Amino acid sequence: MVKEVKIKINEKKILAYALANAITHKGKAQVGAVLPKLFQEGLKKEQIKSVIPKIQKIVKEINLLSKKEQEKKFKQLNKLVKKRKERKGLPNLPKAQKGKVVMRFAPYPSGPLHIGNARPAILNDQYVKMYGGKLLLIIDDTIGSEEKQIVKESYKLIPEALDWLEVKYKKPVIYKSNRLHFYYKYAEQLIKKGKAYVCFCNPAILHKNRVQGMECAHRKASINENLKHWKEMLQGKYKEHQAILRIKTDMKHKNPAFRDRVLFRISARKHPRTKNKYKVWPLLEISWAVDDYLLGISHILRGKELMIETEMEKYIFNIFGWKHPEFIHTGLLQIEGTKLSKSKSQKEVKSGKYIGWDDPRIWSLQSLKKRGILPDAIRNFILQFGVTQTEIKVPIEALYRENKKIIESSNRYFFIINPKKITIRNAPKIKVKLELHPDHPKRGHRNFTTGQDFYITIEDYKRIKKSKKYRLMNLFNFSDFKFISQKYNPKLEAKMIHWLPVQKNLVKTEILMPNGKIVVGLAEPDVKKLKIGTIIQFERFAFCRLDQKGKEKLSFWFGHK
Repeated sequence: MVKEVKIKINEKKILAYALANAITHKGKAQVGAVLPKLFQEGLKKEQIKSVIPKIQKIVKEINLLSKKEQEKKFKQLNKLVKKRKERKGLPNLPKAQKGKVVMRFAPYPSGPLHIGNARPAILNDQYVKMYGGKLLLIIDDTIGSEEKQIVKESYKLIPEALDWLEVKYKKPVIYKSNRLHFYYKYAEQLIKKGKAYVCFCNPAILHKNRVQGMECAHRKASINENLKHWKEMLQGKYKEHQAILRIKTDMKHKNPAFRDRVLFRISARKHPRTKNKYKVWPLLEISWAVDDYLLGISHILRGKELMIETEMEKYIFNIFGWKHPEFIHTGLLQIEGTKLSKSKSQKEVKSGKYIGWDDPRIWSLQSLKKRGILPDAIRNFILQFGVTQTEIKVPIEALYRENKKIIESSNRYFFIINPKKITIRNAPKIKVKLELHPDHPKRGHRNFTTGQDFYITIEDYKRIKKSKKYRLMNLFNFSDFKFISQKYNPKLEAKMIHWLPVQKNLVKTEILMPNGKIVVGLAEPDVKKLKIGTIIQFERFAFCRLDQKGKEKLSFWFGHK
């Protein structure tokens, strides 16, 4: 238990950081704020699962303590944190010079950017701002695979989302589909250097040879033969899977995946931008290597799952004698509570199951915008984890907490989901003024005139029990559906119930939830005055954003609790 302070050293650090967080946040520590501190202390990937329950338990216990108790306990442990200087911003880039940093964000256009894609976009943006450099937006629209195809709408959706995130990239946008002549040029040079060859092995044989470290007959073809076959590939002589261009590496390399990797393959599929102009398409390593060299990329930020691609890019750089850019690898940031699959999203949008690329189930940045998640909240959420190769798993609530810090001051209104009409006998007629926000009284009030009839949620109605006391929030107390008193009396221990008066001008309201379902109910009349895009808090329900105003109803998107 926290009060005993008999804890192992790693738990002491958890306790110290949790107490520090609680003291600076009105006595309420947050799990999402403690975890990044532990990574700074050397927390390893394999320890995450075991340490999360400890953090949750300690945070829960700390939040039950009074402010004085928290401060007292922190004095016992502050040595664990007070000597540690908090880093402001990201760690320095290796070998970086002011004004000479050039980075790139190169998404594949298989759909809109989602919350997971926001991390590399924001990290790249933050770094170029730190060094006064520039960020290139490269749409990586090589033909892709059957499973991962280009979505035409992505060409608009990707820049749109980055602009909303306030990611500053150099214009114009660069499209890889416009640069195939560069890739062909350097492919030919690799062949002339004896470093690449055209292979006619079928995929099964290719895989078998690679695993066994065996060279195929095509690897021994002369440079002139390979140049001839390469030109025939470009002229359309061969069909899909009939010929590929492979790079020569060590066929005994310790990693079979590194052995003679494929650089170019044939695809007859129609491209959204270039149509059927090209049939031979580069794979990632060759296009990355050529572009990073020609565009002068100085630093490359990518996931550590792409380390073999990094090694291959370095290998190509070495062949040409080019200076390597600096590579920085990051661990995966997993956000619990989200399902991020562009291929599934493609299918569901095309079938009509999802309402579009801003459907909340896609977790696209467009959908987060519609829900009222602000760019600054996303940026703050991403930056708190810094740059580390440690894999991190955090609940989506950590993002919501960042957003709540910004929108906490939103105006408040009443909304009754699944309304149930009740009558409170002997209830007097009352005129009541309720503040738009309790912390901002100067903003004004909403006015209600109540009688004996009210709407409450069906859930609250089912919880009402005989002889128990209840209070309609900010209005009066009742029991057994009979008026007791108007003044709030804590001794009554009356349970609070949300309400609306039964009147004609209540507003039919629907709210789109994150799971795609729509909930319906009634809202107070003043919501009609709201402008589209306004974020509000429906009391005891959630933060929501107004999306549409119709004659018969208003449509909101659910944000978060």
